Amino acid sequence: MGTVEDKGSGMLTDKMEEYLEALFKLSCEENALTPARLAEYMKVTPPTALDMLRRLEKEGYVRYQGPGAGKGRGAGAGRSRRTIVLTPKGERAARTLIRRHRLSERFLTDMLGMDWETAHREACRLEHVISPEVEERLSRMLGNPETCPHGYPIPDENGHMVEEEVKPLCDFCPDEKGCIARVEEDEPELLQYLASLGLMPEVDVEVVEVAPFGGPLLVRIGDSQYALGREVASKIWTRKGPARKRGRGKGPGPRSGPAGR
Repeated sequence: MGTVEDKGSGMLTDKMEEYLEALFKLSCEENALTPARLAEYMKVTPPTALDMLRRLEKEGYVRYQGPGAGKGRGAGAGRSRRTIVLTPKGERAARTLIRRHRLSERFLTDMLGMDWETAHREACRLEHVISPEVEERLSRMLGNPETCPHGYPIPDENGHMVEEEVKPLCDFCPDEKGCIARVEEDEPELLQYLASLGLMPEVDVEVVEVAPFGGPLLVRIGDSQYALGREVASKIWTRKGPARKRGRGKGPGPRSGPAGR
């Protein structure tokens, strides 16, 4: 897989890399990605996001599509309404970053015993400094894992990812069963809460009841039952079938509580 551009060339800063990673993640979930949505995700103002997008566009990492796309600086006022697309160059760089981030998370949880919310935060730093050689050795040492601790696929050395059909837990019907495939990783407090309940990847889950009028879901994990609000349930993605056995490269899974810190 192609490497992230050399920092010394002045082409990509850590912040630019963070935007590329965010653009890739959002593009996997949304059909039409706008600058306003990117600003919301990055927790910045729309003008700040637009300024970064101009830099990424200039370096050939993103392009706009929709009305007015490609008409030069005079059409800049309409950019906030157009959609953003990663170029092949931008997608290669983003996949490299995501691979290094998720391999770092695996190392931090599986080898160092960190809880998964701390591992995510630390991996955000490590992804910017890992070299191609370290990336290759890290993957080999971990057994070439297919997923990060949160259940997201890790791109292989060629940038390919194994995707699977998933749906949010909030869309389950009463008595429907499945297996947790992944949980959204960007809210540390949510990760800690889910881990305390045992709601982690490769755990079987069943929805017992669904309250009407947007009420909570009653879910069963093993012998325990919990009431989950719709917003929390929307951040837990599931697949059909039972949990898979953990083999080489899968790791022991994230830890929670004092033992994992």
